[in-house]
Amino acid sequence: MGTRAERLTWTRNDALVAVGAAAVDLTGFALETQFEGASLEVLAAFTVVASSLALLARRRHPVMTLCAVLLLGAVVNLTASVSPHFGLTPAVALYSVAVACRPSVVAGAALVTAPLNSLGQGGLLFDPGPGLLANCAATLLIVVTGVLVRRWQRETEAKRALLAERAVADERRRIARELHDIVAHHITTMQLMAGGARANLAHDPEVAREALVTLEQSGRMALGEMRQLLDVLRAGEEPETAVPAPQPGAGDLDRIVAEARAAGSDTELTVTGPARPLPPTVGLTVFRVVQEALTNARKHAGNAPARVRLAYGPEEVAVEVCDDGPADGTAARRPHRGGGYGLIGMRERVALHGGTLEAGPREEGGFRVAVRLPAPAEPEAHRRPHPKREELRR
Repeated sequence: MGTRAERLTWTRNDALVAVGAAAVDLTGFALETQFEGASLEVLAAFTVVASSLALLARRRHPVMTLCAVLLLGAVVNLTASVSPHFGLTPAVALYSVAVACRPSVVAGAALVTAPLNSLGQGGLLFDPGPGLLANCAATLLIVVTGVLVRRWQRETEAKRALLAERAVADERRRIARELHDIVAHHITTMQLMAGGARANLAHDPEVAREALVTLEQSGRMALGEMRQLLDVLRAGEEPETAVPAPQPGAGDLDRIVAEARAAGSDTELTVTGPARPLPPTVGLTVFRVVQEALTNARKHAGNAPARVRLAYGPEEVAVEVCDDGPADGTAARRPHRGGGYGLIGMRERVALHGGTLEAGPREEGGFRVAVRLPAPAEPEAHRRPHPKREELRR
């Protein structure tokens, strides 16, 4: 079956074009012969149909198809006395050459089509009169149309390829952001936990044990998030056997703050405004911004105190992460003004949602990251009741 399908050089659309061209040319030929008082010859009608059937190969062999159409058309013109005309079959064949072939081939086909299509028309072997001029004008119009369509197809294909490349680049940047946020945060936490466990292993085994437990949990969480990201990349290749875990959001900031405290940083979380569910992408952006900001704080400011403020507004949600800087009072060197992969990732995430990001050192010391994201509140009638709140009301 596969071999026979590969040998099939024409499609259903090609068959429809061939049948339509045969019907139009045969009808026109019959009307012309009746108008001139002649009878419709069976051989001429059969030749018209055969000429149209040659269009089935126009996509694979456009030049050969045009040659066959012109030769069969000349046979019809020589065997039957008909008025000068440019049938639909040669028009389709010439258009196929103009769309698919090089300019030199198209020019040659145009120079040959007009005289050959006029051969034998009007009862003469060759009539260099109005019929030839009409065929030349029709040939020029068809060639120009085919060239313009070919150029339009090339431009469309180039735009489609450019959009595909942009989509791939955007997806690569998104994956890079996710990998950076996951790896940087969890590896930094695990490094601090391992250092704390090593420092307390001799004189305080209990503290070392708690640090190791936290390290194990952070590693397990990092593996889970990495596995979830890889599952997204492999989507469609393997059947899904498990329900994917939900993406973290603003409601998971307590976990990030708890990890920062376990790592030795005095971190507090403050939430103002009526909390409400955020769109998944907006919630994920808030989570990743806080995660990256606290990771940078532990990396550059050590165990300096940090504060996370989450504010829900009627039309937006704002999050701010501030730290007090290193304990020795020295200014930590941090990439800002667009530098550093972490800040670049945060800016890209925020820009995707039309928000704003401010990141830079504070005058009193430390570093500040502030983000505002559009998040209009849903009307009360469209809000879904929270299951836990419903249970509390009952």
